[in-house]
Amino acid sequence: MTADELRIRQELEALNIAFWRDVDSNWGRSAHEFFTEDGVYTTSHRPRQGREAIRGFYSERESRGPRVARHLIHNFHVTVHDANRATCEWTMCLYAEDGEPPLMSEPPILIGAVTDECVRGADGTWRYAARTTRPLFKGSRPTSG
Repeated sequence: MTADELRIRQELEALNIAFWRDVDSNWGRSAHEFFTEDGVYTTSHRPRQGREAIRGFYSERESRGPRVARHLIHNFHVTVHDANRATCEWTMCLYAEDGEPPLMSEPPILIGAVTDECVRGADGTWRYAARTTRPLFKGSRPTSG
């Protein structure tokens, strides 16, 4: 891995951590800003295209009431295509439950294979052009996706 590829990997890993921090700690109120204008966000249930659709998804989720969620990122792998395009593949374990903490500890409600198509904009900021979660294992509780 070259120094440039390593730097890009670190930038994209930081982007991913910031995205999930917003979702887990701020109801995803800024999640749409991590995507390109026409970005596609495919959760374990269905795709949503464009920032407004993504904003609407997280707004609806917040309106349902208290929820605790933690999205854990594992096996983060980056393929750099050029200075402005990369693909990230990683595994997500989702622990989530409606209600106020502390909640009962259970197995994750979803373990998924995630693929991100990332682009660096003219402003130098990396964003998601597409994020797709493919469920590998599902728990007995439904996800909100």
